[in-house]
Amino acid sequence: MFSTSFSRLFTLCSALASLSVGLAAPHARRAQVPSGPNSVLPPLDQIQGFNVVNLAFLLTSGPADQVAKWAALPADQRQQLKQQYNSAGVSLVVSAFGETEHPTSQDPTTVANSLAQFVLNTDLDGIDIDYEEFELVVQQPGVGEAWLTTLTQTLRQHLPQGQFILSHAPVGPWFQPTFCPGGCYITVDKNVGSLIDYYNIQFYNQSPSPGYEDCNTLLNSAGGSSIFEIQKNGVDVNKLVIGKPGTTADITNGGFIDPATLGTCIQQAVQGGWNAGVMAFQFPHADTNWLSAVKGSSFAA
Repeated sequence: MFSTSFSRLFTLCSALASLSVGLAAPHARRAQVPSGPNSVLPPLDQIQGFNVVNLAFLLTSGPADQVAKWAALPADQRQQLKQQYNSAGVSLVVSAFGETEHPTSQDPTTVANSLAQFVLNTDLDGIDIDYEEFELVVQQPGVGEAWLTTLTQTLRQHLPQGQFILSHAPVGPWFQPTFCPGGCYITVDKNVGSLIDYYNIQFYNQSPSPGYEDCNTLLNSAGGSSIFEIQKNGVDVNKLVIGKPGTTADITNGGFIDPATLGTCIQQAVQGGWNAGVMAFQFPHADTNWLSAVKGSSFAA
């Protein structure tokens, strides 16, 4: 069971294989989970402090990459791993779609039914929706927003709130009111925000503007898509998880802030009333050391 309050989220995007994109970063480079008895999940001693691990990717055609490895484990081994990680305070979540797949041409109810059944069948704690139809949301106003609304509603019918995590991973500019004719995630949040636990916002690969490469554009002034501007746009500030790459190797188009400097941004955000948490793309570049630097003394635990 999960609390319906997800303040202080520390989410780790883990170990992609051959896909060109991870939870948040288009065209991200390959990463590998260290080999050993458990080559599917990051070792707990290397991710201490994180409380969610997102495994990529679940596609409409079925599981791929780390998710395929997870699904291929014997059921008893999956259940043992889930118990081990849950006991350590870590939830195991599957990431759906990514840059590789554009699912909007398919019926959202059918897709959601399939995704939810996978979560239930494979001993996972929830699902993160990484929807990346960048051209569609600009060229076909309202289509993507309606699709995501139905998808989210249907997922929640199968994955009850408080029992399963349901998050989304939009890029930062999709919260800017004028960016999409149909409103992008401003509209999605108005429609089904109450069903979404939090947003793993991709604050990178957006150079030269807004960039999100300093505390000001990340928190205060990015044309409507910084943390506190998104709050002014009507979104609960404590659902706005700050997503950042672990190293420059995890990005292709800017957005990296070194962990120590990012830690000062986090401190400023906490002082401004934000308490959502951080998301890192990706393990193994982002690990316990990365998180310790980013958290600093901003969070008690």
